[in-house]
Amino acid sequence: MTVFFKHTFYLFFVFTSLKSFGQLLIKPNDKKITYMGRVETSKDAAVFYWPGTSATINFTGTNIKATMKSSKEKGYFYAIIDNDATKALKFESDSIKKDILLAENLSKGKHSLQLYKLSNSTSANIFYGFEIGGKAKLFKPSVLPKRKIEFYGNSITAGHGVDVPQGMNDSGKPELFNNYYTYAALTARHFNAQSSIIARSGIGIMLSWFPEIMSEIYDRTDPFDPSKKWNFNNYTPDVVVINLFQNDSWLINKPEHQEFKQRFGTTKPTEDFIIKSYQNFVASIRAKYPKAYIICALGNMDATQPGSKWPGYIQQAVAGLKDEKIHTVFFPYKNRSGHPNREEQQSMADQLILFIDKTVKW
Repeated sequence: MTVFFKHTFYLFFVFTSLKSFGQLLIKPNDKKITYMGRVETSKDAAVFYWPGTSATINFTGTNIKATMKSSKEKGYFYAIIDNDATKALKFESDSIKKDILLAENLSKGKHSLQLYKLSNSTSANIFYGFEIGGKAKLFKPSVLPKRKIEFYGNSITAGHGVDVPQGMNDSGKPELFNNYYTYAALTARHFNAQSSIIARSGIGIMLSWFPEIMSEIYDRTDPFDPSKKWNFNNYTPDVVVINLFQNDSWLINKPEHQEFKQRFGTTKPTEDFIIKSYQNFVASIRAKYPKAYIICALGNMDATQPGSKWPGYIQQAVAGLKDEKIHTVFFPYKNRSGHPNREEQQSMADQLILFIDKTVKW
């Protein structure tokens, strides 16, 4: 009992001290925080699962901190002040709950801060709130863009290897992911559109490098918890981009792999099965979004190299759906080992932007 009162007094003292020095504590369920992507929120915490998810606030103050931790591997984020990503702070959150200084010595006047998840969807990153110092005040959120895009993808869309230095092995380390500079994020920012990015490195439509496949997790808030279903009424995109089949194209030729055995036993799936699997996934997206443009993309890794059958499988699947608002875009093979870097991601974005400009009536 003595310990309880001691801790209670300490917490009360810290809270009142912070207030007395002008600190402002922002809980994660504050309505003045704008979340983008599939973020699970409560009064105590907000959880970022997918790459490209973010939290944005408008405020005054001289410094700002976030309290965070990660459930599995480390999570990596940008803290972007006043929309200037060239000066973004890249930081990590790990298994220890701690305060992270995002910015200090800020000028007087109104600022914005965007907390943006860069890394893969293999770790749940838990956000407990902001703490703003100085003459702190929180303002109404900015009006969200009307345009909305949603992306479904694998490592290319997640941002695997985007920040790998030249000559370094593309090992898949979480600190070398950077979703902010993927073709998906670049395309969304070009159109000043909201974005929702559902991507995981290694995932496929028929089989993945791990047990889950996209058709089993695409409708979840938490990719690892089938009970946490996403409410598709929360976000209705104008455009959906699907960039999947790269991992399928590898694993379908690896009958010794555990996931091949689990899905197919010893018999390689037929071309008809491949086409139908893709078609079924696209049809499931169409059922969620009856009016959206759907762009079935592929590339820029070796699934689109010269002679590959995989673009043809997608073309046949799309043709069979007989839907005038479902299209195909194939990113040319980059002809280099490893995952696409920033320059190659920008090239894909340029191609996709041009196609959307010609095709989509916003």
